Parts: sequence; structure tokens; C-alpha cells
Amino acid sequence: MFARPHARHAQIAYVTNDLAAATALIERDYGAPGFWVFSTGAASGGDAEAPTLKIALARVGGVEIELIEPQGSSAPLFSDSLPAGADLAIVFHHVAFRIEGPLAHWDQHLASIDTARHKIVFGGAVGDDVRYCYTDERSAIGHLVEHVWMSPAILAQMAAAVPAYPRLT
Repeated sequence: MFARPHARHAQIAYVTNDLAAATALIERDYGAPGFWVFSTGAASGGDAEAPTLKIALARVGGVEIELIEPQGSSAPLFSDSLPAGADLAIVFHHVAFRIEGPLAHWDQHLASIDTARHKIVFGGAVGDDVRYCYTDERSAIGHLVEHVWMSPAILAQMAAAVPAYPRLT
């Protein structure tokens, strides 16, 4: 499933119980260039079905680092990995493959997934600009895999907003 036309590894994602503390730690101890922080879900004007998440993104060496703090009980796919307790937790969650090119490439990619072997556990769209799904690969390789397609407009918006090292030109 990793080797697909138009798909490239784009992201490593972690879940955390404290986004502010996690971003500070990753910046201080691992040299992240800063983070773009935003919220998703109904509370931020998104889809009422979407989980409510606080997200921080940075790009290092061309790979995006994503930190996700699930909010409330709307996001068990993200919160179930976190241990109970008040201590800071940062837990590996998924890798993401970005599907490049026109929306037709997304349709081809999605059709190529053998959903009997790679169960889609969550997915959706944001208008005409984003398509995504997560396949559950935990029993085989220990984590989820996100598959995502973004329009050129969203990619440009993210390139301008997400701190990067080295700075993309």
C-alpha cells in the first residue's frame, strides 16, 4: 500500500494530551522551527461529524511533523492511544501519504486500496479542497496510515503557514 502512483510519504503524526507542552518540547529538544496551530471540528466551523482536534504542524527536511490534541470525547481514534494521567504524553499515531496531482489521482488511489486487508476506519472531505482517510494497520505494522489529497490552493496556503526548516523557497 505504500508504493502507489502519485503517493509520497509526507507526515509523521503524534497524539498528545497537552499541545502547548508538546510543541515546546519538540521545538526545544528536537529543533522544530515552530508550529502552526489550529483547531478542527464543529467548534471551529467544520463538519459536525468531524472530531474536535487541536493540531500543530511543522515541516523539517520536507516531512511534516503533526501533533494532535483530541478535545473531549469526539475523537476516540486519536485519544484511545493516550495513557491516562496528568503527565505529558506524546505518542506516535500515524504516518501520512499525500496523493499528488489532480483529484482523479485521489480517486485512483482510493480505488487501489484493498479494504478487506486495509480497513478504512475514518475518512472524509473538506469541500472541494481536501480528501482523506485512515487505514488501520495496527495489527500488522503498529499504527494507522493516513491517505490525503489537497488542492493546489490548500497546499499553497499550508506552505505559507507551516514553519519549515530549511525554509522552502
